[in-house]
Amino acid sequence: MSAHPPSLSDPLATTLDQLPVRTFATIRAVRSSHHDGGALKRRLMELGFVPGERVQVLRRVFHGHGPLAVRVGTSTFAMRRMESSLIEVLPA
Repeated sequence: MSAHPPSLSDPLATTLDQLPVRTFATIRAVRSSHHDGGALKRRLMELGFVPGERVQVLRRVFHGHGPLAVRVGTSTFAMRRMESSLIEVLPA
């Protein structure tokens, strides 16, 4: 389960760490981590994880317990599960 549950205002919303592999989604919001004063949110947004951008989980490593391979725009990143739990998405 995600550390930050999705917004209850949209029943289709989920977080990137919960998105099935190969499913496209649109980023709805990026949440701040409680531990870093918003630094991780800023970094994710600098990398292109911004509301309205299209995103896709390409692969899960170690049966879903390790990092994710994620594509946002034309870039591919390896993300920890904690990082991806901060990104709220709407599946396409």
